Amino acid sequence: MKLLIAEDEKHLNKTLTERLTKIGYTVDSCFDGEDALYYIENTQYDGIILDVMMPKINGFEVLRIIREKKILTPVLMLTAKDSDEDIINGLDTGANDYITKPFSFDILCARIRAMLRVKENLTGSVIEIADLSLDTTTRVVRRGDNVIDLSSKEYLVLEYLMRNKGITVSKEKIEENIWNYEYEGTSDVIKVYIHHLRKKIDDNYDKKLLHTIKNVGYVIKED
Repeated sequence: MKLLIAEDEKHLNKTLTERLTKIGYTVDSCFDGEDALYYIENTQYDGIILDVMMPKINGFEVLRIIREKKILTPVLMLTAKDSDEDIINGLDTGANDYITKPFSFDILCARIRAMLRVKENLTGSVIEIADLSLDTTTRVVRRGDNVIDLSSKEYLVLEYLMRNKGITVSKEKIEENIWNYEYEGTSDVIKVYIHHLRKKIDDNYDKKLLHTIKNVGYVIKED
């Protein structure tokens, strides 16, 4: 799951980024509303943690703009603005949840999980193509009756491809959605993961599902 943290308190931003990354999320972070809008408009996130009192554009305005643009990514407001009026404003503008500071990290994580479960319930937790299935809740991948063991990054690459089944995605698009903005790797890394995935999900099966489209990218599809 990929999250964006938009929080201008640098120490808190850094702490949240590190702790959420440690428990398995891919995290981008920024410190003002202008950058938050840029990230949200140019990257597909599973969830957004949004402060209110940020420089340039405040969080309420960021939320209003993205909802007007029909960007429906779940948003959790995390802010010191704790009046009833502020909470009502955030929720009515389109936030999915609202937590006031100070807060418990464990409770924040639980609220993030709850927010992401709602998203999964709307889209379905199991993605299937032919006899390949991926459960986004349990992270269990199967080909027929066989469970396929994947590393965390292999799983994320496969999940992204399966969420876009039938659509050719570029190496750059995979990098953008699996790694954060600070990632400085090369497209060769994607080739390595694709190679590993192909061996695990295709090599022992007659029907091949993972295809390379020369000079374009990769796609999961039935022939």
